[in-house]
Amino acid sequence: MSKSLDHELDARTRHLLRALIARYLAEGEPVGSRTLSRSAGLDVSAATIRNILADLEDAGLLTSPHTSAGRVPTARGLRLFVDSLIEWQPLPAGELQRLQLELPSAPFASRDGLGNVSTLLSAMTRFAGVVSVPRHTDFPLRHIEFVPLGDTKLLVVLVFSGQQVQNRVIDLPQPLDRQALEHAANYINQHFAGLRVDEIRARLVLELKAAGSEINQLLSSAAELTAASFAPEADADVVVRGQVQLMDYAELANLGRLRELFEAFQHKSELVQLMDGCAKAPGIRLFIGEGSGLAALDGCSVITASYGAPGRPLGAVGVIGPTRMAYERVIPVVQATASLLSQALNHATPTL
Repeated sequence: MSKSLDHELDARTRHLLRALIARYLAEGEPVGSRTLSRSAGLDVSAATIRNILADLEDAGLLTSPHTSAGRVPTARGLRLFVDSLIEWQPLPAGELQRLQLELPSAPFASRDGLGNVSTLLSAMTRFAGVVSVPRHTDFPLRHIEFVPLGDTKLLVVLVFSGQQVQNRVIDLPQPLDRQALEHAANYINQHFAGLRVDEIRARLVLELKAAGSEINQLLSSAAELTAASFAPEADADVVVRGQVQLMDYAELANLGRLRELFEAFQHKSELVQLMDGCAKAPGIRLFIGEGSGLAALDGCSVITASYGAPGRPLGAVGVIGPTRMAYERVIPVVQATASLLSQALNHATPTL
């Protein structure tokens, strides 16, 4: 909902809209004017309330199901509710303590460790938890070692911050002797430790252009080995846990609807793209209904928060559930999880 329309709503209208949406989120049933007149705490007639609700429906914030005289919020109305009508409270101390106690110990950034984070999010919210797994090369390099396996085969041992280790076997276009390999590894470790792979590539290209002839050969070997050792990885992955929780919600219980959802969780490609975009955006991201751009999630809300270091996001954590959820409780859980995960990673990896 645009802030301009939010400003157009007077205090009484905002109060009624907040009361209606809060009741709908709690009970899941359309809310009528008589119910609001009894529970909203305003000294206005049911007729006045009906007129206000009709105006809100005309504005696209409410809709009337065919089977009921009451109204329910639209995705647009829910967006306005979350953006400007909720009275936010800090995460309760008990839930914060649970997160602190149950978040798995380092290394967080392994797939298993992040899977446990996803499981904890699902358990605390009763929705599906989702966490994106960063690529190894999203972490700064700590050390590289080259181990010859034959004339042109080479084992590359890559050690990244965050206790990430990756072994790669590469084929070289021409043999390099052990001395050349050792010199190249020493050069990369001395000059590029603490940088991420994309930064190393860019620096090597610049230094190769500026280098004098006496070190050009060494730089050429280093650049050649770097290009082969740091070839692009496969797409990032996401871990989804607690999908079965979604079967408990009537809004998602249709078999066809569930099949679409579970296929999206299984094939992941679109979900990976969504989480990758969320990782690059600071703070909380909220998609309601069609806002995610994924047809399988049209009837869902997706809440995410990025984790990593300032200016260097590694991924995103979040939940997927029905649009009827207690946003004022779920959003702080997601936010706190991302914050604690970032703190733990940065504490364990000071070079991040």
